[in-house]
Amino acid sequence: MTPTAIGIVGFAAMLALMAVGMPVAFTMMLVGVVGVSLVLNPGAALHLLSSNLWEELSSYGLTVIPLFVLMGQLAYRSGVTRRLYRAAYTWFGRLPGGIAGTTVLTSSGFAAICGSNSATAATMGTIALPEMQRYGYDRGLSTGSVAIGGTLGAIIPPSVVLIVIAVQTEQSVIDLFLASFVPSALLVVLLLATISLLCWRRPALGPAGPATGIAEKLRSLTGVTEAVVLFALVVGGLYLGWFTPSEAGAAGAFGALAMGCCAGRLGWSDLSRAMVETLRISAMVVFLITGAVLFGRFLTITRLPFALAEWAAALPVPAVVILLVVLGIYAVGGALMDALGFLVVTLPIFFPLAQALGFDPVWFTVLLTLVTTMGAVTPPVGVNVYIVSGFAPDVPVQTIFRGVALFIIAYLVCIAAVIVYPDLVLALPRAAS
Repeated sequence: MTPTAIGIVGFAAMLALMAVGMPVAFTMMLVGVVGVSLVLNPGAALHLLSSNLWEELSSYGLTVIPLFVLMGQLAYRSGVTRRLYRAAYTWFGRLPGGIAGTTVLTSSGFAAICGSNSATAATMGTIALPEMQRYGYDRGLSTGSVAIGGTLGAIIPPSVVLIVIAVQTEQSVIDLFLASFVPSALLVVLLLATISLLCWRRPALGPAGPATGIAEKLRSLTGVTEAVVLFALVVGGLYLGWFTPSEAGAAGAFGALAMGCCAGRLGWSDLSRAMVETLRISAMVVFLITGAVLFGRFLTITRLPFALAEWAAALPVPAVVILLVVLGIYAVGGALMDALGFLVVTLPIFFPLAQALGFDPVWFTVLLTLVTTMGAVTPPVGVNVYIVSGFAPDVPVQTIFRGVALFIIAYLVCIAAVIVYPDLVLALPRAAS
């Protein structure tokens, strides 16, 4: 059997193991080690496990992951999200659909200091769902807005997903953060426009909340200050060259800790829970990276990615047709498994293909992240839908999927805009370079 054939069999075996419930990280590790043993020899596989793996995991750049996760955890435990939601609700809750719009806005703010899909959905599910139920919101719209808002955690910087991809593909974290600004802002605007249009046509979907005076509105802005300061410190420091990505994560974590402690909102129990959750999430991400390194080395040895790239480049069709096929694969894959896991698994195959076709790697990464993240709310898996379902057990899963479907058009418009106008992604990284 040729090395390329072994690569195809290995990829199929990995998909089969994941289909029966084996964790993604361990699946990639197993297939990577066994595959290298078959293509080369067991000694080479052991060498890969020892020297190459140690070299990857001892990289200073990986420290950025636990630091950004810790920042998000400290901000959440100290109540930054609750105050952010209250401020947005005070300003926009009076409008039809205002609480649903507030949920999307707050999700975008929390995603910017958290970077996680599931954490954003879980947090907003706790805070927003009781409010929307109290004001008689349609259950599909309320649960759908929470689930779709949670997807913003993967695309708004500082995103853990973008950090992991940057490490895996040896790209600049700063470039990916800057590149995701405009698409994520466009996506938020489109989601808000969807809510406004739906509630304008059918006001019963999202009845208006109580009116608030200007004094109350101005007082509520204090709840935005902490989130704005953290975001400005981290992203502004990166953009201005004050920090490396790891230093920005450390500065953000320290800032969140200082804010919580000085305000008396972060006790020992909160700090302990934040540390434990940081360790849990960071370990999960590092295991994924470990599996991706082993699996990626295996595919490189088999030359499967390069054979695929050469085959695709020789096809008598425009490159955009191949791109649309790849995006279709990512849309389906994102619906079947976690976005981060699917991206880590497939990038060793499709990233070389994109380079062979001449696509900008930063643009391609942001586009894939958008498409795959959309899968977090589409059947049959829809991770965010099931997270929200846990906070609304009385709402059928089908109702949540129906509510999410209202927002899919906004995602598709954003994706189409990024494809047609690449400068939406590339303008800021070029300006910063």
